[in-house]
Amino acid sequence: MPSPTGLVIRSAEDADWPAMVLLAATCFGSFRPREANDMWRTLMPADGVVIACDGDDVVGMAYYLDLRLTVPGGAVLPMAGVSWVCVAPTHRRRGVLREMFGELHRRMALSDYPIAGLEASEGGIYSRFGYGQASVVESLSVDRRGVEFLDEVPDRGGVRIVTPVEHRDRIEEIYERWRLRTPGGLFTPRQMWDQVFGDREEYRRGGGPLMALLHDDGFAMYRIHGDSERKTVAITKLAAVTVDAYVALWRALLGMDLMDTVTIEAPPRELLPYLLTDARRVRLTDREDGLWLRMLDVPAVLEARTYAADATFALDVSDGPLDGGGRFACEIRDGRARCVPTDAEPDVGLTLSVLGSLYLGEHRASALAAANRLRCNDSAVIATLDAAFATDVPAELGFGF
Repeated sequence: MPSPTGLVIRSAEDADWPAMVLLAATCFGSFRPREANDMWRTLMPADGVVIACDGDDVVGMAYYLDLRLTVPGGAVLPMAGVSWVCVAPTHRRRGVLREMFGELHRRMALSDYPIAGLEASEGGIYSRFGYGQASVVESLSVDRRGVEFLDEVPDRGGVRIVTPVEHRDRIEEIYERWRLRTPGGLFTPRQMWDQVFGDREEYRRGGGPLMALLHDDGFAMYRIHGDSERKTVAITKLAAVTVDAYVALWRALLGMDLMDTVTIEAPPRELLPYLLTDARRVRLTDREDGLWLRMLDVPAVLEARTYAADATFALDVSDGPLDGGGRFACEIRDGRARCVPTDAEPDVGLTLSVLGSLYLGEHRASALAAANRLRCNDSAVIATLDAAFATDVPAELGFGF
């Protein structure tokens, strides 16, 4: 279809993929292996890939994947997972991204996706499209030498050293339990597990072969990086569905005598520092946003999750020129919400982006109000929102896409 940019916005065809791969390499600085492209394409709906063309040249692209997102309380929503978003440096600042996102959102709505999500390569781009930072990722580095657990921390054992591929079914089963209790968890299709357990050299990022520790209620997969002088255990995934499993896995990881450090990407409020005699052994080395969410059907998404406190309020949700907001009356009782359109005077005013940030419980309404991103004249309503949206299980993105 023609667009105000003078470009053509259309669905991608098979013949477009070589040009798309080249554009992605130009924008992201590296070529993605063909096997990875083939795997991701199996998760794309038929109309899920949009490109912008200047004559015969592909100068912009974005696609969405058919994903399944766990929300607080364990419900699972269909989610359009937006990825591979890029515009050629020759066509920046012309509205290309706005046109592609408008078309993508139109297609998502026609396919009845209630919510869309993405990971942002740059943090200042997507809030204007109604996406809000919904989860946070912290990079932790643990100085393993001399680390000790507190005496009161139980040591129940139960961890085995295993070859990952030989215990694939067990690891997948534990992950499935983990993702169904974790806000941000994603159903992982078989073709993605094939890639994980295939353990190809180009995915190791300089580390050794994939290794694993297995517990009945958890697992840790990791690689060893470094040389004979200094070694690091880089955890690629740790999933534990009980505290006993979590503690047992960390005891094993920190018991590797010849390793200097253990690294992991984890959500805030990680339990590990509270288990050690010296919490300073766990250092925060980086912090960034994880999953960004845009609600495409506000009532359906708000009604899907559970809440920690009763509340009654009216929301005025703005979405700028994208027109995806509205005014909604919400009543929360016994953990469940009823949300319907209303003409009533709102108690709270906020953007769709801010509502996305509140949704998984990682960000507090009071902090957003202090930053003047959430407007409310009643401190009691703000305190109620803090209590209602709070979650016991920190949000954690199931996998990057």
